Amino acid sequence: MTDCRLDYIELLQQEVNKNPDRLVDVGKEEEQEEAPPPCRTLPALCSIPRRLVISPSLGGTPVTPHLTESLRRILFGGTFHVFNYEWRKSFFHFREPNSELSFALEADRGGARAVQMVVQARIIKYLLFSRQSSSEGRTLHSLCEVGQREQERALAAALSDSLWLAGQELSATVTLVTEDYCITPHLDYKLDNFTERLQLFTFNKKEDVRKFILDHIQCFKEEGSHGVILFLYSLICSRTVDRLREDLDSTTSHLLYISLGNFVCRQALLNLLLTGRASPHVFNGTVYFGEDSRPLERPLQGVLTRSDVGYLHWSREQMERGRLPQVGSMLKTPRFPVWVCCINGSFSVLFSLNRSLLSDWKMEHLFHLYFYNGQPSQETTARLTIDTHSHHWEASSRVSGGDPEKRFPSLEMTIRTKWDGAAINWNGTSPFY
Repeated sequence: MTDCRLDYIELLQQEVNKNPDRLVDVGKEEEQEEAPPPCRTLPALCSIPRRLVISPSLGGTPVTPHLTESLRRILFGGTFHVFNYEWRKSFFHFREPNSELSFALEADRGGARAVQMVVQARIIKYLLFSRQSSSEGRTLHSLCEVGQREQERALAAALSDSLWLAGQELSATVTLVTEDYCITPHLDYKLDNFTERLQLFTFNKKEDVRKFILDHIQCFKEEGSHGVILFLYSLICSRTVDRLREDLDSTTSHLLYISLGNFVCRQALLNLLLTGRASPHVFNGTVYFGEDSRPLERPLQGVLTRSDVGYLHWSREQMERGRLPQVGSMLKTPRFPVWVCCINGSFSVLFSLNRSLLSDWKMEHLFHLYFYNGQPSQETTARLTIDTHSHHWEASSRVSGGDPEKRFPSLEMTIRTKWDGAAINWNGTSPFY
């Protein structure tokens, strides 16, 4: 009997060793997570390769216990939550250089996808409108002639853009991982073998931020780097936790929430990525009065400034329930014709090659938009022709039956939130999003 019991215990121990992040007793989660052993390491797939860990001699400022707790609270609402496997394995991975989609990132299916696609939008903005070789004669082909070094420059520019905006265009902070633990966690803090090793580097010139990120671009673009989380920590440190709390209102207390077992970005985090300010709503300005016309105890914070890259939102479920949020012009009409799209909870990017589309109303009669959804299954950039003077889509939709997605493709409905009534030609491509 004793031998059988020992065998069973040994099997249990082997299972725990293979799955250190898995809880043995879900009902006692709080009790088990209160005092994690300091020597605990992540599974091999989530550990950070030594080449992506910086030396303490590089300088910077070590993370403090107060900051690690503040990062957890502003992200998750408490210190017991940690990023799951889907987040930890996420980084900024480009398609093959000098290929048809060499400008494109491969996006994950989890919550990190939203962050990746905002960065994708900024990469497209840089390649089309910001790099020195950009000109008025832009073509889609110019996005296909992107080598590895130019991919890295575009990623560094995209990341530094968001960080500089978050720092109110006065400063920005970049977080990297060092060799040694910078802190000894408290008992009420769950160790993740990552956040406790952060080193912070703060800059007062945007060009210095960009150069530093480019010099350490492997810490964001290589497998095992935790690149998306590092960027997210950099974003929060650039904005500062105190300013983030001022940005939020009574509807939002932290930046991530759990949906179907994964941590998903709230609108406040999307707006922080897009505008540098974590406003929880997509309408313009600030709402001081409720639906009953009474003053709100705490005003609702919307978007105050026009963003560089825009945002469009459409959800079939929200539309059917009459709860579709109305995106304001600050996000719908950005400075550059690139839009992050949230379509039925999935993120993608729309863009135009013509910047005049946003400033010359005549350009909006008939124009092209290009669509990329971040999935490996997409092999070419989809080209859509938008006709805002023809309304035949309404008639054809009324006579068609069957699947609502075939009658009203979600991407088309998203486009119509900005160009109302537009007819959309997929130019031979089967509709998808």
